[in-house]
Amino acid sequence: MSGHSKWAQIKRQKGVADARRSATFGKLTCAITIAARQGADPTMNFQLRIAIDKAKAANMPKDNIERAIDRGKGGAAGGLEEMSLEAYGPGGTAYLIEAATDNRNRTISEVRAHLNKFDGKLAESGAVKYLFKHVGQIIYETDKPEELELSAIDAGATDVEQDGGTVVVTTEPKGLEAVRRNLEELGYESNEVGLEWHPTATVPVTDPAIAKKVIHLSEALDVLDDVTHVSSNFDVPAELIE
Repeated sequence: MSGHSKWAQIKRQKGVADARRSATFGKLTCAITIAARQGADPTMNFQLRIAIDKAKAANMPKDNIERAIDRGKGGAAGGLEEMSLEAYGPGGTAYLIEAATDNRNRTISEVRAHLNKFDGKLAESGAVKYLFKHVGQIIYETDKPEELELSAIDAGATDVEQDGGTVVVTTEPKGLEAVRRNLEELGYESNEVGLEWHPTATVPVTDPAIAKKVIHLSEALDVLDDVTHVSSNFDVPAELIE
């Protein structure tokens, strides 16, 4: 899955995936609140529907979900601001770090501290973002990957990659809802749905010490309360993943 986020793939392999992050209700609450700025009806607001589905998958109480939606009504998002930070990582890698925060200075300070710890540094706006493309992504687990792959192409996917029973469906950002809905009608369901930043090219990391740093940096950034998503362009061989 060379075109996809290696960090996302590693999280799934290591079992740290969104299950651990999604268990942090604070992150889920922020995602719902931000999405609700564009409308409080999940049938009309696909991003809100995705956020709610992830919250339900993490067993977030219904009252918490409703409060998060109420907080985002009217476009205010309860004082939260979306922000994106760009950074250089170890070994010539690049990072895009998305966050939702009520204190920009705090978020920048926390991100910078983790970057410094693992030989990374913040970059100027636009310095690395051009190395990524914005896409819709749906990850399915199925015992019929070939059938799903053909169905996804017919549904409007721009790319489909298969690894055993895992099928990664890529779409144009605006086409994500339609592709997911079309596949749902065929019986394919997934809670791993969202907008991602995929690297247009990856940076091979073969030095074990550098591999350790890029993975630990990704983990450290990922668990920060304000950080909602981490993308990078590193490509670490499976044998170097601890």
